[in-house]
Amino acid sequence: MSDKHQPLGGNEMPRFGGPATMLRLPTKETAEGLDVAFVGVPFDIGTSNRPGARLAPRQIRAESCLIRPYNMATRAAPFDSLQVADVGDVAINTFNLEASIDIIEQFYRDLLAHDCRPLTLGGDHTIVLPILRALAGKYGPLGLVHVDAHADVNDTMFGERITHGTPFRRAVEEGLIEGRRVAQIGLRATGYAADDFDWPRAQGFRVVQVEECWHRSLTPLMDEVRAQLGSGPVYLSFDIDGLDPAFAPGTGTPEIGGLTSVQGIEIIRGCRGLDLVGGDLVEVSPPYDASGNTALLAANLLFEMLCVMPGVAYRK
Repeated sequence: MSDKHQPLGGNEMPRFGGPATMLRLPTKETAEGLDVAFVGVPFDIGTSNRPGARLAPRQIRAESCLIRPYNMATRAAPFDSLQVADVGDVAINTFNLEASIDIIEQFYRDLLAHDCRPLTLGGDHTIVLPILRALAGKYGPLGLVHVDAHADVNDTMFGERITHGTPFRRAVEEGLIEGRRVAQIGLRATGYAADDFDWPRAQGFRVVQVEECWHRSLTPLMDEVRAQLGSGPVYLSFDIDGLDPAFAPGTGTPEIGGLTSVQGIEIIRGCRGLDLVGGDLVEVSPPYDASGNTALLAANLLFEMLCVMPGVAYRK
């Protein structure tokens, strides 16, 4: 019998019952003994348009009850080889953004002390900055696969340097990511200046605007991205608004003409073989997700991330 945690099966407990944990996995108070931990960060103090992302971890967990433990397409069997659990939510300070950033960073530093790789249920995109700070403290500067409608490289927003639109500029300034090992995919829509996309290119980022992705598979693109990022540590940050609002309407800053859900899956599956040290799925806003489909999509994308983590077994 396997000593690895297994999700609660639908034939043991109806999927509308049982614990509301990610994938109906066991909960753990710490990451001790875990290879991968699901972490919720119920934070949206840094958002600039629709609020609600603070409610996403709970909703994503609820929708994840539909997901079964084996990936029928890729043959990934993550629970055969990895010890995975849900370690709950970061206890952010609801009223203080700066204090919350410090709380998040310390939570992830404690998690990383157990050599565990985090998969995060956001929360708005501000949270990636403290997560990257903790990861870079352990691994050094990181490569990055960033899926988004927006580059998130503003210098300030309303005079503030830490918001959901600024994290990757701060990450460059702080040396948390290596520009030549960054790929941003799905960027689009209107902006305030050409610099919105030119600045990341000047840092060495590969910027793949969404028009390059229309009407095609992204599997060939990901072959190129894997070659670009190479063998060093890589973080995957997936803003749900990278997908078109036809697929993911429940988000804070929706932009038309986005990626399809299939292309989102192709991007994540294309990360197989990279040394992924963590990943996140951010910017789901349940109040704007009347059907629950955005949170359901988010839960499935997080499962796909789990399926490409280093050490996952694949059944023949």
